Amino acid sequence: MRTCLTNSTAIDRERAIRRRLRDDFEHYAAKCLKIRKKSGKVERFVLNRAQRHIHERVEDQRRRTGKVRAIVVKGRQQGASTYIGGRYYWRTTHRRGCRAYILTHEQTATDNLFGMVGRYHDNCPPLVKPVTGASNAKELSFPKLDSGYQVATAGTKATGRSNTIQLFHGSEVAFWPNAADHFAGSIQAVPDEPDTEIILESTGNGLAGEFYERAMNAMRGIGDYELIFVPWFWEDGYRRPVPDGFELDEEEAKYADLHGCDLEQMAWRRAKITELRDPMKFKQEYPATVLEAFQAVGHDSFIKADVVDKARKANLEGIGPLIIGVDPKREGKDRFSIAWRRGRQVSKVESDDAPITNTQAASKLKDIIDRDKPARMFIDAGGGAGIYDILVGWGEKYRRVCRLVSFGSAPIHPPRHDKDGRELAGDENRRVEMWRLSREWLEDEGGADIPDKDTLQADACAPGYGYHPTSSKLQLESKREMKRRGVRSTDEWDSIALTFAEPVGDEPEDDDDEPEDMGEHGWMMG
Repeated sequence: MRTCLTNSTAIDRERAIRRRLRDDFEHYAAKCLKIRKKSGKVERFVLNRAQRHIHERVEDQRRRTGKVRAIVVKGRQQGASTYIGGRYYWRTTHRRGCRAYILTHEQTATDNLFGMVGRYHDNCPPLVKPVTGASNAKELSFPKLDSGYQVATAGTKATGRSNTIQLFHGSEVAFWPNAADHFAGSIQAVPDEPDTEIILESTGNGLAGEFYERAMNAMRGIGDYELIFVPWFWEDGYRRPVPDGFELDEEEAKYADLHGCDLEQMAWRRAKITELRDPMKFKQEYPATVLEAFQAVGHDSFIKADVVDKARKANLEGIGPLIIGVDPKREGKDRFSIAWRRGRQVSKVESDDAPITNTQAASKLKDIIDRDKPARMFIDAGGGAGIYDILVGWGEKYRRVCRLVSFGSAPIHPPRHDKDGRELAGDENRRVEMWRLSREWLEDEGGADIPDKDTLQADACAPGYGYHPTSSKLQLESKREMKRRGVRSTDEWDSIALTFAEPVGDEPEDDDDEPEDMGEHGWMMG
């Protein structure tokens, strides 16, 4: 009798151990998986901060939706591929009929990732190690489970198209040579069914391409994919001893304060920038924000990322008249964007890319005027003229508040002068003028406060700039040029820029006259 009880207790204990290993990946990884560290040592797989963050986000999505569709934007060598490889080995060895597929950007990466999976399998404890069937350079199968792993390189256009896959790992997707074909083929081999997973991870590769477009859509909440970002300073290895006499310059001090980096991390950052010989290259390879990951090397944005970062983290009071900027939807992927600003604070920016008629748009803006009572509402004439006509046709109240603004018209402010009194060349048009004023607002030493949104920063930092070859007037990169290099329309920041269309007093005017001259900035342009 005692023997039976002992056996029963042992069986129950083994079942509990197996159950936890099956259900808790972080526990399973530490007990059953071995990884080769950067030092070369083979050790237990204990999740680092970046891996734990990815795991928590992926598991949360799986609980909410029944499946995983994730895009991971990260810096170099932070363990994303190690995590996904371990996760998929765990899933294929604990589930019947589960096929995992890895697609990388180059053959060396394919070999490395499959070697990592082989290390997981070779070191897996007998208690949970499945019987092995085929085992070669491209496949590892577990015949009793009818599960297994396959790997391929993205240089082959048709790879994976004929398979049915439950788990898909796309590695360094921004560098796939045939990305559009693989999104149309390989990834479509994963059915839209519960318990399937697609995780795409990569460092950035400029403001264009399939990975960039899909990451931006995920950031905006469009589609099934969710964006997961991992900043470089979460990696414990990215630090070095602080040299004697090491001091941060002004730019470094601002960066450290903005991102909470200590001196060892900043010493590592400075050394890495020296090694790469390009600060922009560092931002791409080791981003601190999502938008840094996608900065085009050599692209000089009109509004710099650091001032936008600072404004996103600010907490200022909105003082002054309420000004609303409206950038209506035109066509394609354009968004209908609306911004609310009082002085130094943009309290919110709303965007919607759903189709909307002029009458529906005018009704929406009428409700906002009735509810929020803005001093001014500036509406972009490009796509908004019809909306404006309907809106002001509803009465004097709306004629007093609303103004139509043509981005291509001449600037309204008088010429500016340098410190020696010489007249400056000025802005090419009203669009440049409004964007310049919004940049100066961000850079003002009193600070600015904007919503903490990646999409807003993407818009603000998208356009480049230059000067007219003959007039020397300031020019902003055209939307046509941005579209040519794969950058979407900057609708959200355009709506903020519109709040700087003209100076605004504390109350709406009683007639259709322009507001009194309050100087170029007025109360921070309202």
